[in-house]
Amino acid sequence: MTDNVRLSLFSRLKTGLKKTSSQISSLFTGNHIDDNIWDELHERLILTDAGAPVAEKLLESARKNRAAMKTPQNLLDEIKKQAVLLFPPLPTAKHEQKPWVILVIGVNGSGKTTTIAKLAKRHKENGKKVLLCAADTFRAAAIEQLKGWADRIGIPLVCQQEGSDPAAVAFDAVVSGCSGGKDIIIIDTAGRLHTKHNLMEELKKIERVIGKANAGSPQEVLLVLDGTAGQNALAQAKAFNEAISVTSIVITKLDGTAKGGIAMRIAKEINIPVKYVGLGEQPDDLILFDPEAYVEAVFSA
Repeated sequence: MTDNVRLSLFSRLKTGLKKTSSQISSLFTGNHIDDNIWDELHERLILTDAGAPVAEKLLESARKNRAAMKTPQNLLDEIKKQAVLLFPPLPTAKHEQKPWVILVIGVNGSGKTTTIAKLAKRHKENGKKVLLCAADTFRAAAIEQLKGWADRIGIPLVCQQEGSDPAAVAFDAVVSGCSGGKDIIIIDTAGRLHTKHNLMEELKKIERVIGKANAGSPQEVLLVLDGTAGQNALAQAKAFNEAISVTSIVITKLDGTAKGGIAMRIAKEINIPVKYVGLGEQPDDLILFDPEAYVEAVFSA
């Protein structure tokens, strides 16, 4: 990531995470490290949705180097360094297999459909031939919403009527994408069925059927999480990852109301890479995640 892009991401994240950063950065003033700072920092990290395991990990690492820290700024620099190390690296895949199938999962209300539209636009602008698939057939509104986005950004959509078999729709989309020479196929899925068990079994079925349509697919399973959901977002990540192996995560709604620490918590407790963050409702508001820019935004005044 270039310095200019990182600066832009930092600036936008800093604006969105202002509440979080102001809570933390106010501790690191003055010319010496007060003994009370450790407990206070632990408490404030928990309040930002980072959670106790993250707080304890960061403070443990900092305490090991306490002798070398003379000022609060030294402590802050060490905390930021350790926070960056929480995030696992993204896979180095480069969409070499065609079509590259991305299965997008997440609960209703997380920003999943909007994220799909943003992702499709991003790939199209990079010169890729993109196909969308509306496999959330349990809600007519979901099909119509994705169709509206597809029309708006000029990308074809495979869909059927409400109540159709989601796996069959996904199968048709992959077959169509293969025969039509598409580079990227992005598949929307239901975020809520009658029970959690039904939802997870349906996702497993879709994954199996996609693999039959095109060996090796899906190449990506992208989980969309609402950044304002806190503990619920972590629980969702655990549940989805148990049912279907998630390759990376999108954290949405980091543009003002999210506390922000949830990204660190997910990285620490589940070890799944964060790939994108959503910073608004516009098509260009999906940005590649940069751990360094994110940490600067969380811990800077």
